[in-house]
Amino acid sequence: MAKLYAIFDLDGTLLNTLDDLMDSMNYILRQNNFPERTRDEIRKFVGNGVRKLVERAIPEEYKDDSTIIDKFYNNYSDYYKAHSDIKTAPYPGTVEMLDELINNGVEIAIVSNKIDSAVKSLSAKYFGERIKSVIGEKPSIRHKPEPDMVFMAMEELGATKENSVYIGDSEVDIQTAVNAGIPCISVLWGFRDREFLEKSGGRIFADSMKKLTEKLMNFSKA
Repeated sequence: MAKLYAIFDLDGTLLNTLDDLMDSMNYILRQNNFPERTRDEIRKFVGNGVRKLVERAIPEEYKDDSTIIDKFYNNYSDYYKAHSDIKTAPYPGTVEMLDELINNGVEIAIVSNKIDSAVKSLSAKYFGERIKSVIGEKPSIRHKPEPDMVFMAMEELGATKENSVYIGDSEVDIQTAVNAGIPCISVLWGFRDREFLEKSGGRIFADSMKKLTEKLMNFSKA
């Protein structure tokens, strides 16, 4: 059996973070007397990093105002760091899925466009030492869909393109895998539906933790 390295997205893949993302954004919007966003709007806005989330959430007339965007980015980042784990929880079966992979020799990383400090704290709380490399958004490295963070995780794991798989729930994850030159498994319990993911180039899908485990183990046998 070939050694396999599974590199996971976080939000919408391992953790359901949507309510905390929404609550934090709406708090900052309220502080500035801007209209709040719905859960469905936030679900569609996330995936391309914090700054892009801010740009999408603020009113249209401010979307080209770098001063407003910078202010919102800083305020949101600070608030979310302190409120990133109020309603957040792993999707059912996530920890068991990770344990089964580890028991079969798979090494695991997380690569996320979420703020790096939040990624590390959430990973440590919910997954402990199961995750061998944890990388989030920070100024020193280009974020997804650029492949840089995936390459950093692969280097930390000692992985190669030939034995790595990326797992995520969005079009950003699909493009990240393409840019990194590795396969992508798109999960269907996250922030995007299958039709959208297929239109975005998705080819391999998992609609349950069991199916995801099976597909990953098939990669390890290839």
